[in-house]
Amino acid sequence: MQFAYDVYQENCPTRLVLDRLGDKWALLILDRLDGEPVRFNHLRRDITGISQKVLSQTLKKLERDGLISRTVFPTVPVTVEYALTPLGRTLTETVNLLTHWAEVHMDTVIAAQQAYDARSV
Repeated sequence: MQFAYDVYQENCPTRLVLDRLGDKWALLILDRLDGEPVRFNHLRRDITGISQKVLSQTLKKLERDGLISRTVFPTVPVTVEYALTPLGRTLTETVNLLTHWAEVHMDTVIAAQQAYDARSV
């Protein structure tokens, strides 16, 4: 049965998904997985500043939401790769726009923050 979800309602489960997608680490992971599977340690090296614990937790949450898949290879040591699922790929364009929007507009954001702070003094 299909439910009518309404993100503006307090108890709507869509808010949990929005909360996940609003997390900077989740966005960076999803953006990094665009195009090819990536190993855990490679993600950790590419996304500087993320701890091993937070990376692991975020990957588990994204996997639980069906946005990424985890593949374990029986090597010594064990190799684990993460990839976008078909559902996760539906977010590729949106995630890319959000993550790289910040790079393009950061100078303008900083100027706006400085102007705001100057008015507050």
